Amino acid sequence: MGRGRAKAKQTKVARELKYGGPQTDFDRLQAELGGGSSSYTSTTVDTDDVDDEDDPYAKYLNDDEK
Repeated sequence: MGRGRAKAKQTKVARELKYGGPQTDFDRLQAELGGGSSSYTSTTVDTDDVDDEDDPYAKYLNDDEK
């Protein structure tokens, strides 16, 4: 007993999420996908600069992978 009120609330929340979801800000989405200002920066490591003597896993690499 007492499950009806909880189930009704879950149903109400599910309907709100399904039919009344958040409105999409297309201008912000376009700026994000179109290469607008981004806080993410990619970093790469030049493997030629890595000293194999300091790398404990260097002995497991094949010469083809270097």
